[in-house]
Amino acid sequence: MSVLNGEEQPADLLDSKLRPQRLSEFQGQTDLKSNLGVFIEAARNRSESLDHVFLSGPPGLGKTTLASIISNEMGGEFKVTSAPALEKPKDLAGILTTLTEHSVFLIDEIHRLKPAIEEMLYIAMEDYELDWVIGQGPAARTIRIPLPPFTLVGATTRAGMVAAPLYSRFGVTIRIDYYTLPDLASIVRRSAGILDIALTDDAVELLARCARGTPRVANRILRRMRDFAQVLGDGTVSRKTVEEGMTRLGIDLEGLEEHDRAILRTIITTYGGGPVGAETLAISVGESIDTLEEFYEPYLIQRGYLMRTPRGRVVTPQAYAHLGLEPPGGNQQVLL
Repeated sequence: MSVLNGEEQPADLLDSKLRPQRLSEFQGQTDLKSNLGVFIEAARNRSESLDHVFLSGPPGLGKTTLASIISNEMGGEFKVTSAPALEKPKDLAGILTTLTEHSVFLIDEIHRLKPAIEEMLYIAMEDYELDWVIGQGPAARTIRIPLPPFTLVGATTRAGMVAAPLYSRFGVTIRIDYYTLPDLASIVRRSAGILDIALTDDAVELLARCARGTPRVANRILRRMRDFAQVLGDGTVSRKTVEEGMTRLGIDLEGLEEHDRAILRTIITTYGGGPVGAETLAISVGESIDTLEEFYEPYLIQRGYLMRTPRGRVVTPQAYAHLGLEPPGGNQQVLL
């Protein structure tokens, strides 16, 4: 499995150890933290639950971490589930009826909620009540079960797929963007301190540059560099260690791994630089379309190597330059 895999792994105890517990420990995203801090403090001063929070952004940027921080700051219980795990209304009801006052309830991949569960969630979010049907047929009746004030945190990598009625019920909406190099450097230093890893300044800069703008990737690469330093070096993660480690892992100095480069090469060599449809491209590189669109493409687009056009994916002249290839006619023409 690639070290850059963006999938969440709850069993990874080291990831949990590295996650900040308070808003003051959360690195980067300055404006986001400032505004969220105001909302949390205001809710605490009024002895109220925080408004429901909608978190969106690419994988690995800290949506689950931020939900946990909200719970810690509000002093409430933290419960987590994902939309695919909620198959029937009774699954949601079972969680909602166990919430306590000021609880924070995170639903990951909220864009995948089923319509019947969304309908139940609307009333729970607005009225803090749960509609429940007792009996069947003509004898069926609906009762409303009161719920304590709680905060629902909806997290998604695909905000555009969230139903408008559900989205409109969130009082706080937050978009988490890719992290800057200085912010990633701060994250690497903090993680190295927690894991007791000796790290040189130039190694920090290089790790930040190779982290795809993503804290989860930065932390995982840091741990792999610790392994190389321990087994092949003197225990200190230096720039030389990082350069050698990245070469062994197939990661270049822009954070692109072999699969990223394979995507760009496939568009260039097989489809003449594009345009090519997402489904066709996904089949060509042996990847699911969801992983292609949610993990690989956002970073390639953000770094200027790839564009999405109405006719499909197109590589840019920068992609040719990065791969050491010459664009057709010396200049890649973008087809819109």
